[in-house]
Amino acid sequence: MRVAVIGGTGLVGRQTVAALEARGHDPVVVSRSTGVDVITGDGLEAALDGVGAVIDVISFESADRAEAESFFATETENLQAAEQRAGVGHHVLLSIVGVDNVEGNAHYAGKRIQQAMVSDGATPWTIVAATEFFDFAAMVVGWTRTGDTAVVPPLLVQPIAVADVADVLAEVAVGKPLGRTIEIAGPDTHDLVDMARRTLTARGEALRLVASWRDSPLGVEMAGDVRLPGDGARIAPTTFETWLAAESRG
Repeated sequence: MRVAVIGGTGLVGRQTVAALEARGHDPVVVSRSTGVDVITGDGLEAALDGVGAVIDVISFESADRAEAESFFATETENLQAAEQRAGVGHHVLLSIVGVDNVEGNAHYAGKRIQQAMVSDGATPWTIVAATEFFDFAAMVVGWTRTGDTAVVPPLLVQPIAVADVADVLAEVAVGKPLGRTIEIAGPDTHDLVDMARRTLTARGEALRLVASWRDSPLGVEMAGDVRLPGDGARIAPTTFETWLAAESRG
């Protein structure tokens, strides 16, 4: 099947393209680098020509709620319109576990609008909600690092490998649209501070980590089990330890 990957040059997009190729499908990389702008719509209709399914993994980071909401609403509206003109039969959206439980996060607000538009849209759909990636702890360190110190909130997570997310997206996209959200997560729960410390060690870096919600990019409303998947979540095979071993070799 010919499958378009929106945001196909990003972290998740690249591995989703590889997962589709490994399954014998024909991925179409949709990004600005391939001449497509999902905000203006330029090149989008041509990119979806002959496409049977679309996987939307595009990412947009902003601390401004209105900006995030506008981006995801515009992108989704343009994509849905192009899908209808091209006769696309399945729209697969990558979202986030617990996105409805965190009101104050700008990115999550944008994702909620995106989810609502997809579920109300004319193209048959499936939403895949994933937990944080194994890379997330290091990302937070990068956001808060000042000199040799970084602030990491004591967030409880059940992280997942990006490659496992990509495999599920590729599998779901070529299947029958489910018309519902499925959750996916890694096999074990972890504390984000411990994840950050172990990731830095694996990469040969030394920083002082301050475990605190204060001065953190994540709000205390994420504390507790807010970010954990439900009982019916699909559990991916790759462990954090396996991922860390690869980081050490890298």
